[in-house]
Amino acid sequence: MTATLNHVSVSANDIETSARFYEEVFGLERIPTPNFGFPTLWLRAGALQLHLFQRGVDAPAHHHFALTVVDFEAVYRKAAERGAFDTKTAGQSIRELPNRSVQMYLRDPAGNLVEVDFPDSSRLDRTVVKELPLLADEFPQSEENRKATLFLPPGG
Repeated sequence: MTATLNHVSVSANDIETSARFYEEVFGLERIPTPNFGFPTLWLRAGALQLHLFQRGVDAPAHHHFALTVVDFEAVYRKAAERGAFDTKTAGQSIRELPNRSVQMYLRDPAGNLVEVDFPDSSRLDRTVVKELPLLADEFPQSEENRKATLFLPPGG
């Protein structure tokens, strides 16, 4: 492989409000950020980074990035407390993919769409995540579709 993903950069209407959202909901950590002449803030997301910038632009409706989480229920609860679930873009805020992985869609304070991924629906606490619709119930899945995975093995 000749390239790897380094960071994702998204707009923030209020950089502090957006930074607190990512810190509190996902546990991301602020890291040193260069001065670009406009409000910018970098956050650590594991070995990758999320960059926030404040430039007066609207978040695109369907463009998104995804974060894999270890404690899905904690993120689910925090998103529920903030009313952050997005049900308009994908028709529902949460669903199980054919390989049993889980996707949840949230909107951050600036309106950016954030996908939250978890590898195994059987490990979810169903007293917290009560509804988990199947993508296959919404859209037919071919044999090839059922091979899809969000979680590739290390090294490609």
